[in-house]
Amino acid sequence: MSENRETSRGGPGILGRMDTVLDQDACWRAVTARDARFDGRFFTGVVSTGVYCRPVCPARTPKRENVVFHRTAAAAEAAGLRACLRCRPETAPDFAGWRGEAPRGGAWRGTANTVSRALALIEAGALDTADTEALAARLGLGERQLRRLFRQHLGAAPVSVAQTRRVLLAKQLIHETDLAMADVALAAGFGSVRRFNETFLALYGRPPSDLRRRRGEAEAGGTIRLGLAYRPPYDWPAMMQALAARDVDDEKVVDGVWTRRLRAGIDGTEGAVAVRSGGPGRAAVEVRIGVLKALPGVLARVRRVFDLAADPEAIARDLSADPALRAALAAWPGLRPPGDWIDSHETAPSDRLPSGDATTTARAERWRPWRAYGALYWTRTKEQYDDQAA
Repeated sequence: MSENRETSRGGPGILGRMDTVLDQDACWRAVTARDARFDGRFFTGVVSTGVYCRPVCPARTPKRENVVFHRTAAAAEAAGLRACLRCRPETAPDFAGWRGEAPRGGAWRGTANTVSRALALIEAGALDTADTEALAARLGLGERQLRRLFRQHLGAAPVSVAQTRRVLLAKQLIHETDLAMADVALAAGFGSVRRFNETFLALYGRPPSDLRRRRGEAEAGGTIRLGLAYRPPYDWPAMMQALAARDVDDEKVVDGVWTRRLRAGIDGTEGAVAVRSGGPGRAAVEVRIGVLKALPGVLARVRRVFDLAADPEAIARDLSADPALRAALAAWPGLRPPGDWIDSHETAPSDRLPSGDATTTARAERWRPWRAYGALYWTRTKEQYDDQAA
């Protein structure tokens, strides 16, 4: 299979023809090397054990003939595989390439952007309370077309993606919190505790409580603490500075911690969320909510505000083609534009430009699909130049 642009330019290329087929040989090389650059870009299905893993799984490398690679966790689970209990696929960093932001021309518009919008709605719980037909109507297309687009870009149907999201969030809550199992079911988006138990029994052959390693006192309605993964580098001071400068009524930044008040009319619950750096590759999130089923939507918005799905390697590689940005990317690695808590835009976040002068807008065409990042580095470069001139 011919290699894609990422491979030819030295990056971690894994996609084959039409950017929808995985390069199985490239994936295998990543697995044998346990290359962290590929974490979240694909998942390793081991047919002999019925498990799917992250490329960085510390377990013994399986035989090549027993391995099939999947683009998403949903595709792996649709193939009848269950998440590995050792490498915990639910903790892998999200991959923006499946959200219409892959570093190839045109990926920022068209059908990929429709899938991106659908994923954002599913993450916020759109299929927890409605069906695929209603989701398709919100996107302005037919249910059959939506299912076709999901199969093409994600390798799984919308309902499978939603089910995988529930299972992986529930699995993370089981491992990282002391919530009672009934509360885990509600917080992960399951319609009932019975459905929650049935799903875990079918996937793991055991009740969900058997997956809990930590044994603490369950406190319903307390603060939920989770870690959300991202790909380093990440400039936390710059992000916190940008968030503090927004002057939003319900948000504030104090001592490196961003907090936002949650409101029932927007978030489906009253409460608050706080985010800080949790160490390399991990954002520490604390959520205090009165309605547990609102948790998926809150976490989805946190990921958007902090741009946790960004691919800094692809961004730096593509934007370095502009000589004016090359030095800035090396000087300030990990800059990311903050996202909106309430997002109604049609375009991908990576392609949005802040209001600016015509010169920046014209130049930004060469930065696509990373115009938002290009504008951020362009502004930082101009600020440095002005400081030096002064």
